[in-house]
Amino acid sequence: MKLSGKVALVTGGSRGMGKEMVRAFAAEGADVIIASRKKENCDELADAVSEEFGVRALPVGFNVSHWDDCDRLVQTVYDEFDRLDILVNNAGLSPLYPSLGEVTEELFDKVIGVNLKGPFRLTALIGERMVNDGGGAILNISSMEAWRPQPNALPYGAAKRGLDALTEGFSRAFGPTVRVNGIQCGAFLTDISKAWSEQTHASLKQTASLERAGNPDEIVGAALYFCSDDSSFSTGATLRLDGGFQ
Repeated sequence: MKLSGKVALVTGGSRGMGKEMVRAFAAEGADVIIASRKKENCDELADAVSEEFGVRALPVGFNVSHWDDCDRLVQTVYDEFDRLDILVNNAGLSPLYPSLGEVTEELFDKVIGVNLKGPFRLTALIGERMVNDGGGAILNISSMEAWRPQPNALPYGAAKRGLDALTEGFSRAFGPTVRVNGIQCGAFLTDISKAWSEQTHASLKQTASLERAGNPDEIVGAALYFCSDDSSFSTGATLRLDGGFQ
């Protein structure tokens, strides 16, 4: 029970990799806050993990791209639990667009809001409280697009590159008691993969050393490492978890 007695918040926690991290944290004894835009999905998962693992699970509907919603989420968490030990900035968004010239201001701002602005606000507020409470762990879920950007995901790649900068910057701001690390994910078989073409799936055999995409639960080992005392000497680090993408 690596996380017994801990309280963990996962944004985008109702599905995909977020859902797998919520379940893993609960299995290791942590009470969990499941935060996502669709409250009904959070409710369903909260009921399931509470029943299966006997932990407390709080569902919260919120939009990570809205500054005020981030503030409300933080207040809700501390009103309910009075502390937070783990924050995982997992919520992400990478909409398709016809061409770079057709990227609208609305799409660009939405991608930056979800992938960069929201994580900044949550980390700033929660990190300061963690320092005052004696410590904690923050994990940012980044992407291979941050350092190997593809033309069909440039706003997303730019936002994730910024998130990597926040990982290192916040580790300096909140050390030595709060550790901030990141995971740079490659292609994973989450909901977004349902829109992939057969060509995209086939291309992984040439672009990834493991010749496949990751399953959502394959993030669990790395997430538990960074969010537990197993990584007690790691901060400001970003781990590649991309199947050897080239």
